[in-house]
Amino acid sequence: MADTEARLLRQGPLLLPQNRARTVYEGFISAQGRDFHLKILLPADFQLKNARLLCSWQLRTVLSGYREVVQQRMQHSPDLMSFMMELKMILEVALKNRQELCVLPPPSQVYSVLIEEIETLGWDKLVYVDTCFSTIKLKAEDASGREHLITVKLKMKYPTESPDCFVDLPVPFSVSWTPQSSLGSIHRQFLAAVESLKVFWDVMDEVDEKTWVLEPEKPTRSATTRRIALGNNASINVEVDPRHPTMLPECCFLGADHVVKPLGIKLSKNIHLWDAEKSLLQNLKDVLEIDFPARTILEKSDFTMDCGICYAYQLDGAIPDQVCDNAHCGQPFHQTCLYEWLRGLLTSRQSFNIIFGECPYCSKPIALKMFGRKP
Repeated sequence: MADTEARLLRQGPLLLPQNRARTVYEGFISAQGRDFHLKILLPADFQLKNARLLCSWQLRTVLSGYREVVQQRMQHSPDLMSFMMELKMILEVALKNRQELCVLPPPSQVYSVLIEEIETLGWDKLVYVDTCFSTIKLKAEDASGREHLITVKLKMKYPTESPDCFVDLPVPFSVSWTPQSSLGSIHRQFLAAVESLKVFWDVMDEVDEKTWVLEPEKPTRSATTRRIALGNNASINVEVDPRHPTMLPECCFLGADHVVKPLGIKLSKNIHLWDAEKSLLQNLKDVLEIDFPARTILEKSDFTMDCGICYAYQLDGAIPDQVCDNAHCGQPFHQTCLYEWLRGLLTSRQSFNIIFGECPYCSKPIALKMFGRKP
């Protein structure tokens, strides 16, 4: 007990026992250079889970959003010293968060400057502004009529200090800024960046409108990949270069070997036919000698099948990308599901990053390549 008292005195020299039984402690807890009054009432068995914490109104105000956390720590702390150390950490975090929330508003002349800048830019370009004028969202429209947003977070020393800008673009975006810059200059630079990517979005929009894209389900403007359905539980994943969107993209075929291997051979044989003057989609049709399943004729369910193991289409955001190579089976699986299935078979074997076993459906040989990682 004496050792515990000594450690408590070192950790909280301003918190002292108020009775001989040492069941009542009163004093102060310090954080961020401030002292807060508190009182702790312990039961006879000194169990913190049955103790009461009485706070001054200042301390109660600071910890108003952390009441459950404090109660939880009282329930689990082994002794008073441990609880006081954790309470001090909670108090430090609470004070820091209050400081961030209580940032002084910018001088009144900054509001006048911002309103003038918005008027010059045009109120039709403004999407959102918070009450403190610290976060502003602007919109820009490219030549194809697509709307793009930029979020501008102003700093205290605006316009001397450059604001932070957040955009949904497939390439890095940084603002050239001087103390003489304005919201108008940010908008002009953003519009120039958007216009430079017009062809990229034209290409991606055509793919989205005329094919069945399996992934991503709801592509953002920054997304550069598309997994396009080919039929027969096969698909092609293309990675498009935003700066050169009509050039040959990086292609990866997914599906049973007897379906995708001929497509890979055609790609190699006809690669010389790729014409950068044509659209990406037209080039893929010419080089692969295929027509993609049309959205106007087929439904997505016509060529998407649930995993043959978990019976779900999506699993943690992933869709089935492994297919049995048996032409009479062709059942798709999630990579994770198939890995766990094969790993549970006594007859399966593994060589480097490939595991061999039997298809859960037709019992024919099936192999899973794990692409250098375990699912």
